[in-house]
Amino acid sequence: MAEDAKDGRPDEARQVARHLALDYHEFPKPGKLEIRATKPLANGRDLSRAYSPGVAEACLEIKADPATASRYTARGNLVAVVSNGTAVLGLGNIGPLAAKPVMEGKAVLFKKFANIDCFDIELNEPDPYRLADIVCALEPTFGAINLEDIKAPDCFIVEQLCRERMNIPVFHDDQHGTAIVVGAAATNALHVAGKRFEDIKVVSTGGGAAGIACLNMLLKLGVRRENVWLCDLAGLVYHGRTEQMTEQKAAYAQGTTAATLDEVIAGADLFLGLSGPGVLTPEMVAKMAPRPIVFALANPSPEILPDAVREVAPEAIIATGRSDFPNQVNNVLCFPFIFRGALDVGATEINDAMQLACIDGIAALARATTSAEAAAAYHGERLSFGADYLIPKPFDPRLIGVVATAVAKAAMATGVATRPITDLDAYREKLNGSVFKSALIMRPVFEAAAQTSRRIIFAEGEDERVLRATNAILEEMTDKPILIGRPEVMIQRAERAGLPIRPDRDFECINPEHDDRYRDYWSTYHELMQRRGVTPDLARAIMRTNSTAIGAVAVHRGDADSLICGTFGQYLWHLRYVREVLARGGLRPQGSLSLMIQEDGPLFVADTHVNAVPTPEQVAETVLGAVRHARRFGVKPKVALCSHSNFGNLDSDSGRRMRAALEILDNREVEFEYEGEMSIDAALDPELRHRMFPNSRLEGAANILVFAFTDAANAARNILKMKAGGLEVGPILMGMGNKAHVVTPSITARGLLNMAALAGTPVAHYG
Repeated sequence: MAEDAKDGRPDEARQVARHLALDYHEFPKPGKLEIRATKPLANGRDLSRAYSPGVAEACLEIKADPATASRYTARGNLVAVVSNGTAVLGLGNIGPLAAKPVMEGKAVLFKKFANIDCFDIELNEPDPYRLADIVCALEPTFGAINLEDIKAPDCFIVEQLCRERMNIPVFHDDQHGTAIVVGAAATNALHVAGKRFEDIKVVSTGGGAAGIACLNMLLKLGVRRENVWLCDLAGLVYHGRTEQMTEQKAAYAQGTTAATLDEVIAGADLFLGLSGPGVLTPEMVAKMAPRPIVFALANPSPEILPDAVREVAPEAIIATGRSDFPNQVNNVLCFPFIFRGALDVGATEINDAMQLACIDGIAALARATTSAEAAAAYHGERLSFGADYLIPKPFDPRLIGVVATAVAKAAMATGVATRPITDLDAYREKLNGSVFKSALIMRPVFEAAAQTSRRIIFAEGEDERVLRATNAILEEMTDKPILIGRPEVMIQRAERAGLPIRPDRDFECINPEHDDRYRDYWSTYHELMQRRGVTPDLARAIMRTNSTAIGAVAVHRGDADSLICGTFGQYLWHLRYVREVLARGGLRPQGSLSLMIQEDGPLFVADTHVNAVPTPEQVAETVLGAVRHARRFGVKPKVALCSHSNFGNLDSDSGRRMRAALEILDNREVEFEYEGEMSIDAALDPELRHRMFPNSRLEGAANILVFAFTDAANAARNILKMKAGGLEVGPILMGMGNKAHVVTPSITARGLLNMAALAGTPVAHYG
């Protein structure tokens, strides 16, 4: 099969990839962007506020105080991606129209990774001075400018003029974005290699915008100018050379005589390639210093392939610009988040301190434990800090909180912030809440859990999700995890996941195959179950093989405070052992509650698992439990008793049971809003409900839906999760005094962390 000369892929595979990429851009509608209104335009009143005459009020406020534009318009969260198409990716000068797909893509990345609105602007203007004039004239429209794919040296001219004349951030991502990510990767590469910036010799190929910016950044990080050797197509940049020279290259001139890359590479600690394929050979790598660092960043084909480097230097630390090799130097690690921080404090520029803060944040994040979300997005890859993991992956959701906060802090410290943030911790939590959808609503639960320390036992301790949740508990909470499982398996899986935690050092381990408490545990289980057909031999077998039963006995004996189980298997199977061992002293499973976090707020759904066809009394108990938990999350409860029947219009089984439950609640004189029986649309649509039943005691949309069948509740839960993008916290097992929670196999590591916070809150906090 023939291979393509550019990237080594077979022609057939390349054609398939080409058609898939074109289909992606064409269907279901052309392009990658659309504009949507953020305010209602449903009637004449809305129109009069959005446009004439109401819009005049906003105009007058801005005229009186220009700073209010960030309050009354989208400008404070709006970035322009501007290009003239003269240096697009590796395609060269393809012109502004052909550059549009790239700029649309950049706008999509701004929105995806940092929720920044973006317009792509392609300008048919090759002259850098006139291009700068046009960009400067855009200042009233945008909160920041991202210059993109403008050829060198024109890009230096355009950026300098715009930065001098504009009072908003102007950032040439090809230069500074690349330099920041290279700086972060170099910081960690030297950490792994045991070297220091001030001691290393750097050899670089490529004197374009990115190459020069990277060298400038390395100097700011401590590299000595006399230790930098810059080469291009004409060889070494030296004093007196005239061929293909620019002012920016001349700043890195070395010596007065010509030399080749092969001649200057000897003893180099870091090779920085931003040029083209095949520039660096294995023979050149062999001349480099021990433990060489090779950043071959040309795309799509690097200056040298990683395998070729390792043939001559197995200990080399390698980065490329490609996603199919470790350590992809990708600007998306930087630009969304540096703009996020700059916009949020109203920065007038993106200065050196902000860029260095961005480097520190990215580098530190890679050295920290990998997030469960990043691990899920890159399933099968080892994401543990080291030679093959120098920088985070783009889909690591922690980036926005870490990097944007660091940038905002640096902007304030250097006096370029016009809207300083008074509480950076709260700002960081808000950013995390934008990507971790459960973060904000879980905050009061985590705060309550932080007031005490409870022992949380996980039945499936060998599961990677449980191990990741355990690591997060140790980092974020005071609770003490206990894991049931074989220690050697936990160690192996923790190492594979890049987690530093180890059994019997960081958390307590109950090993079903060998534990000193084994006799006590089976004896306890036998004592509890001897009149339910459990013999001593069966009790021994269960305490060797059934981790849920082991966990329940641990809680019963006081060795743990709360059990979390159910990451695999059927819910009712786990519930059986929880009920057998722990449903004592007035405790019994009353129902399960799922908190579904939607874009427009939280919605609680019950009973999703426990009572298949609940009695009116069980429905009432479920309502009371759901209300307690809603208050725990800081939500004012509004309960709808759901049925196919609406306020008595059908004499159905579900309607009769819900009406009886309503009567029970009425007799108890509870202090929260509730109403029923009603359909889901009536529960969620106040106008529809008012037309059906004008005297309803429920105001607004319900936020707790209690169903007459678990089938209906579970169906609603799954539809909200799978089709409506809802994030589940739960299921929460009500009625068990927080002694046990049974989750479902679809739960994530963050979901387990949320459940641990719930389990870690003493029952007194339930309200």
